[in-house]
Amino acid sequence: MIGKWHGLIIDCPDPSSLAAFYAELLGMVKVQDDGDWVVIGDAPDRPGVAFQQVEGFRAPSWPTQEAPQQMHFDVRVDDLDAGERAVLELGARRLDGGGETYRVFADPIGHPFCLVTM
Repeated sequence: MIGKWHGLIIDCPDPSSLAAFYAELLGMVKVQDDGDWVVIGDAPDRPGVAFQQVEGFRAPSWPTQEAPQQMHFDVRVDDLDAGERAVLELGARRLDGGGETYRVFADPIGHPFCLVTM
């Protein structure tokens, strides 16, 4: 092993609002807020997800790769229908694609993510 995972960093125009979306989606809390850099996690000393402000942000396109998605979360849920209702109320939107065990959505600024069942 070379190192340990510390975090995932997501570019966005407004770190605070996108961090709030993912904190609710993933059941995490804000552990750092420097305005243009916000981190969520389950504890300050554990790996987290950081949101950094970038100028000229360009949202990924789905399903084309005109603007590559670059990364996406897979979020496990017990019930796809209930999960879909909850993320839509939170501000996500449904995207094309999906199957019997997963559905594809975009967060409020366009990053794709999937709800999955096992």
